Amino acid sequence: MIKHSLSIRGHRTSVSLEQPFWDALQQITSRRGISVSALITEIDAGRTLSGQGGPINGLSSAIRIFILNDTLARIPR
Repeated sequence: MIKHSLSIRGHRTSVSLEQPFWDALQQITSRRGISVSALITEIDAGRTLSGQGGPINGLSSAIRIFILNDTLARIPR
């Protein structure tokens, strides 16, 4: 686990993620041309729905689910 401190809407917080998730998060931000903080702010704002119909309580969990959904969306069907 790697812990990173960042600012979301002016408030300092930290999230802990495994290295592969940090790598994937950075790839997404690079592809979208935004900062990690901007993407995590976006994820935080949308974490009331998990895609499973329920809330996501932890920010780190919301980030992992976001990365999973992003990865699944890019798989050719």
